[in-house]
Amino acid sequence: MQFTLAELMVCAASRIFDDEGEVLVTGIGLLPRLAASLAMRSSNPDLLMTDSQSYVLSQPNAVSGLKSHEGQANENWMGFARIFDNVWSGRRHALVGPSQIDRFGQSNISALGGTHQAPKVQLLGVRGFPGNSISHANSFFVPSHSRRVFVEGECDVVCSVGYNNGRLPRGYSFSDIDVRTVVTNLCVLDFNGPNKQMRVVTLHPGVGLDEVQDNTGFELAVADDIGETTMPSDEQFDLLSQLDPLNVRARQLKNNPAGIRQTEETQS
Repeated sequence: MQFTLAELMVCAASRIFDDEGEVLVTGIGLLPRLAASLAMRSSNPDLLMTDSQSYVLSQPNAVSGLKSHEGQANENWMGFARIFDNVWSGRRHALVGPSQIDRFGQSNISALGGTHQAPKVQLLGVRGFPGNSISHANSFFVPSHSRRVFVEGECDVVCSVGYNNGRLPRGYSFSDIDVRTVVTNLCVLDFNGPNKQMRVVTLHPGVGLDEVQDNTGFELAVADDIGETTMPSDEQFDLLSQLDPLNVRARQLKNNPAGIRQTEETQS
């Protein structure tokens, strides 16, 4: 079977939502959104999504550039007030792309280097990360696994809390924080190592454990039953062709690790 790295990552990320039940899932970026859409169409039809505007979808939109709501399935209006009610209730799971992530699962999308007043690179700002991280489940999607993302020490700006006792809000403990999974171009990780240490769960085809550790700025735990990331199934391929009929996913990643075969379109 031929599959691209993007397809492997999307299918791996979709499994994050298998046992969620009815929650609002938010995938930020094309590949995370495809992962959430794939789960909604296969392993967890109880998931809810929005159209990234104001409607709750009964079926995920295909990545084909819909310019309006005309002909689009939707179940209800979901403006900002209802979004925040949902966030604070805990009935949400966000799959987001951090600029940095540290050993605690804290993430940064705000700024890089320098000082808080004068960073070297200004990014998005903290956005909704602080409230999200203490209210509901969060997972991460990292297209380029490197020490620039998986940083030594703490993130330059801590936008979301993780498993760091020194930064937990008053009255919170580890049991109140729900950082679940990290899907990268090299592997899948979780936070079920000793003392909530980040742990390698599966390696993508052709990737060695040394490569993952060499590209991480801190020590990783390793699952006792570490295996190879499951390949996409025929059903998942069929659904991806419906969810992304223009194959936009093929243009999202520049490099495949060794061992992952590419389609002819990706190679050209």
